[in-house]
This record gives sequence, C-alpha cells and structure tokens, in this order.
Amino acid sequence: MREQLVIKLCLILAVLSYMVGGVAGMFIGNAQQSPPNPYWRWKYGPPKDAKYFPIAVWLQNPKNARRFKEAGINLYVGLWKGPTEEQLAALRDAGMPVICEQNEVGLKHRDNPIIVGWMHQDEPDNAQLVGQDPVTGRKIWGGPVPPREIVERYKKMKANDPDRPIFLNLGQGVANDLWKGRGVGAHPDDYFTYVKGCDIVSFDVYPVAGLNDENLLWYVAKGVSRLIFWVNWNRSTDGEKIVWNCIECTRISNLERRPTPHHVRAEVWMALIHGSKGLIYFVHQFQPKFIEPALLEDPEMLAAVTQINRQIHELAPVLNSPNVDGIVEVMSTNPDVPVHIMTKRYDNFVYIFSVGMRNAPTKAIFRINGIQKQAFAEVLGENRRIAVIDGRFEDEFKPYDVHIYCIQ
Repeated sequence: MREQLVIKLCLILAVLSYMVGGVAGMFIGNAQQSPPNPYWRWKYGPPKDAKYFPIAVWLQNPKNARRFKEAGINLYVGLWKGPTEEQLAALRDAGMPVICEQNEVGLKHRDNPIIVGWMHQDEPDNAQLVGQDPVTGRKIWGGPVPPREIVERYKKMKANDPDRPIFLNLGQGVANDLWKGRGVGAHPDDYFTYVKGCDIVSFDVYPVAGLNDENLLWYVAKGVSRLIFWVNWNRSTDGEKIVWNCIECTRISNLERRPTPHHVRAEVWMALIHGSKGLIYFVHQFQPKFIEPALLEDPEMLAAVTQINRQIHELAPVLNSPNVDGIVEVMSTNPDVPVHIMTKRYDNFVYIFSVGMRNAPTKAIFRINGIQKQAFAEVLGENRRIAVIDGRFEDEFKPYDVHIYCIQ
C-alpha cells in the first residue's frame, strides 16, 4: 500500500515537490498530456492509452486467461493450433486480447477487437526441421528461414489486414554469439533484414534455465540493445519498430536450476531500462514433467511476478514517457559491476530506474544535475528514502539489485 501511495504522489502531487531546475529540453506535462504509447497507429492494435504497458504470456490455453489476468498479464501471444473459434470466444469472455497467427479463422475476425496483432512463426532465425533420417529416425535440420522470406510474409499479412501490427519473435542468437542452433548458412547480418519483416520485434534468451548460467542475466539487456540498434539502422526506410522481449520464470527443461524471483526481477528491469516496450513471460515447464501454465503452479514465483507486473502497470505512464538524457550520471564503485540506468522526467519528478548488471555487489554514486537544494530520493517498493545533498546520493547494490528512485 505504501508503494502505491508513493507512486500516486509522484504522479499526481507534483505541485508539492521540489522543482528540478536548469535542465535543457525539460519535458513538461501531466498524466493527461503524456505522449501516447506506441500503439496509436493501428485501429485494432493494443490499447492506445498511455497507461497501457503490454505484459504477455506465451502460447497458453485460454481457459487460464482469468488467472493470468489476476497476475497482471494483459495479453496472450500465440494460440496452440489456433486461433480457433473456441479459443477466441474464451479470450473474449475473459477480456484477454491476443496476438495470433493470421489463419482462416483469424481473418474471419478482422473486426473483432480481441485480436490486437498477427504473428509470424516463432524463431525463424533458428535452424528449421527439414526431414527425418529413415534409418535412425533422427531429425534433420537445415538453415534458418531466409530473412527476405520473412519480409515477404510481412507484406502479405499487412495486405490482408493493415489495421493490426505484425509481431516477430526471434531466438537467442540475437544475444548469444556462441549459439549454434541457427543452422547452416546463418549469418549475423541476417538480423538487419529480419527486423524489417514486422512492426513489433521480440527475442528470447533464458540465461538460467536455458544457458544454465546465472552470471549471464545481462544477455537479456544485450539482446534488447541489439534489436534497438538493428531497428534504428533501418528506421529511415522502414519506419518505427517496437522492441519487446521474453522473460524466463520456470525451469523449462533444466533439472539442475531455475530462475529465482530475484533473477526474474533483474531480467525484467534490465530489459525495460535498455528500451524494451513489452514483456512476454515464458511459463511452460517441460521437465521433469510437462506443465503448460507452470507459473500458476509455483506460488512463490507467481507472487513475485504479480508484484513485478503491478509495479510496471502503476508506472506505465512514466515508462511510456520519453527518456531524458543528461540529467543523471551514475558511477559504480566496483568496476566489474556496471550500474545501468534509465531516466524519465514526468510531472516534474525525476525517475531513475537502475540495475546492477553483474552477479556481484557494488555501491552506486548518483549525481543529478540541476538540483539546487536538498531533496529526497524515494526508493519505490523498498520503504525507504535517501537524502539527495547537492545533487548527489549513494546506494548499495547487492548482486543484480534493482532500485527505482523518485526524486521529489
């Protein structure tokens, strides 16, 4: 409750705050005047409200939509062998929008607002199954789907329905240069073309459950940053693309380890701080037994994910506002643990979203330009605040800690 009150005060009672002065290019606005989120371009796309931030689950049964909704999920991505009439009816009854394949049933529902986007096949940048050895029964894998083919499919889907965004999810090769699963003929430069074949581009890398290495959480940030680079490289000719990413929250098939709630929180905020505009939780478990909605069967992780999602939704107007550069500088006292930040200015409050990028502790020293008197940094969700004296404050970071500051 205290965190919610703090966020509301930071968003609404700006007039009572200390003013942050002397900053060129100050963003002036309030909750009503905030820029819309990126989905205003599509008639039947995701909600256009600045308070909307997409938090999805991947390929889940619509019968669980209400339970996911209670956890702060507001979008389905993918439907098993769908969409079918029954799946769309169940999602409509649950009030859960979906991004799904553009099959015959889907196109019959072009005027149905429950469908908010169309999707390509998953991970076309990975090796594709081309056959099976008749003697051994072993699967035979070829190369990835050629990037130009993805662009052509995109054009066809847009011709069928220009009123919804097209979504493309790529594999771990976006972030993991050691990944050999892309197959014969794959090239790193393929990604410059893949991102042309969509309106929303995402990727998945699962450092703990997939790579079995909790020291590689920063691969999530690396992949987001690369997608943004590739998207911006093409921006002058292909228009603005939106970057999302996937997040692990189960053991998937890893019998040795699984991500902790602390890992998941760090991955989420690493992604958002580096520019992701949407999250997709991968919630399946395949080993030691198959559980499709495994997140729902893990009370500890479900509670943590619910809390993460609640905070994101509360801060959505801030997250959807522009980044502001030049206000805040940060220095980590441990050179092996960079602290990365994203700075927003909203209703004359400065928000600093920060995360320790490695599996080790450090102290961060923040300097805020333009503060002319003592102020306080409220640490959202942590029931504490830090004095900001002469524009400077310090804070401790345990391994992979996330701290979100609201400067009054």
